[in-house]
Amino acid sequence: MYEAAVPPGWPREVRPPGSPGWERSAVTWLYDLCPGEYRRYSLLSRHPVLLARLARQEAESSLHAARRGWSTARADLRGQVEPQVIEALLGVYAQEGPRLAALSRSVQLVADALAGVRWRPRL
Repeated sequence: MYEAAVPPGWPREVRPPGSPGWERSAVTWLYDLCPGEYRRYSLLSRHPVLLARLARQEAESSLHAARRGWSTARADLRGQVEPQVIEALLGVYAQEGPRLAALSRSVQLVADALAGVRWRPRL
């Protein structure tokens, strides 16, 4: 049965749950979020919920690293580069933070769907 409804934040690269090939598209997308070496482990493609767990940890780690980088950049880089360069870096962190938070949410949505959770739109 094809379920076209997906929640806000669902990654466009992943077909809707219930559609033909949706799990394969989820696995491909999740692998793209993980270190390339993870593709060596067939266990992860056989059990996509495991791959989703690893991808979620990767996304959360990246978000944590960006937040920490933003909070420590001025002190860590003082005297190494000009202040305007540090401010430019803070701008990068300011853009990446929301992107990484949205990515983490998207991974969680896919992980939930792989675990059998189905989203229903509210009327």
